[in-house]
Amino acid sequence: MHLKIDRPVYESIVRAAQRAAPLEACGLCGGRDGRITHVHTLTNADASSDHYRLLPEEQFAAVKALRARGADLLALWHSHPATPARMSAEDLRLAFTPDIAYLILSLADPSRPVLRGFTVLDGKAEEIALAILPRTQNEEPLGKSP
Repeated sequence: MHLKIDRPVYESIVRAAQRAAPLEACGLCGGRDGRITHVHTLTNADASSDHYRLLPEEQFAAVKALRARGADLLALWHSHPATPARMSAEDLRLAFTPDIAYLILSLADPSRPVLRGFTVLDGKAEEIALAILPRTQNEEPLGKSP
């Protein structure tokens, strides 16, 4: 699997993670054909610095909004405010959704966020290639997601 991520989506994830720090931020990403074009920042119901829990009603609303835009659910994202962008044992244990990517944004070095992606099969993570696409001239930054 290889994912392309529109620059405004990447920037929105970074901003959401920075706002939430020192707590983990989380959300969903959607698009088509391996290209992420939409992001939804959701509530970390656990308000924790080392794990997250999505609210089912927010997940449902975000997936419904993606479908209304003709997008598929491609990834679940969350931040690691002080640790590397890697799948922790808890991340692996909670990777319930097949056929999507798990994106992790590390803010361990606040001046240099690191985004990595993984798929999970049989409880094992495999890193996937990510490409952050350059911003086009007429592209506006994304606003706050529902």
